[in-house]
Amino acid sequence: MPLLFCFKPYGKIVFCNFAIIKRNMKNIVLASTSTLYGGQYLDYLKDTISELFAGVDTIVFVPFARPGGISHDEYTAKASEFFSGIGINVVGLHTFDNKVEAIKNAQGFFTGGGNTFLLVKELHEAGLMAALKAVVESGTPYMGASAGSNIGGMNMRTTNDMPIVYPPSFDTMGLVPFNLNPHYLDPQPELKHNGETRETRIREFHTQNTIPVVGLREGNWIRVKGDKISVEGSESTRIFEAGKDPYELPSGAPLNF
Repeated sequence: MPLLFCFKPYGKIVFCNFAIIKRNMKNIVLASTSTLYGGQYLDYLKDTISELFAGVDTIVFVPFARPGGISHDEYTAKASEFFSGIGINVVGLHTFDNKVEAIKNAQGFFTGGGNTFLLVKELHEAGLMAALKAVVESGTPYMGASAGSNIGGMNMRTTNDMPIVYPPSFDTMGLVPFNLNPHYLDPQPELKHNGETRETRIREFHTQNTIPVVGLREGNWIRVKGDKISVEGSESTRIFEAGKDPYELPSGAPLNF
């Protein structure tokens, strides 16, 4: 593994592991949703997106989750409409003949929401999950919404989506040391719903797994800057750890396990 010399005051030199340095450059936003109820596409995240992609003029959009079954071109056009308003061009990953090279050369990424099973299947079968992980961990800005956020976690086993396809693996990029549950909903007794709540399902997950789960309510997101992770947004964030009672973190709080 390559090493770098890191110069310290008074002429002292220490050896630094290059891989660790690159991992500490991560610049990531993982949002619960692309659109708040009654709002416009990505509008509530506009300032955050502008900050994330500062200095970037073109990003690669990953449209493979295909919400509602829309085409890759239609989905890319939807993303392009928003990003053109902040001076950023969008190119769909599906348009490249060599998608791995497109990922390696990209200035930034946005992966949209939709069906996580479909997104993960397409990325694994095309050999793109590992390529995307490597580039994002080296510092290329990445934003996900919903399914696009799910793939930032350790695996996709806490998604709410229907298994409309069968991915080769449930493993995702592991950009953060936990799983996500976007669109997290609190129990609403007035609905007289007799099915499982989100909390019940996450507790079931923890009977078989020890990975922490972050329940992202609408309007919330995870912000990763280097080795610092925080919860952001308009609501508190629900945290689940195996063997513990769920607890809340306020917006702006650091997230450490």
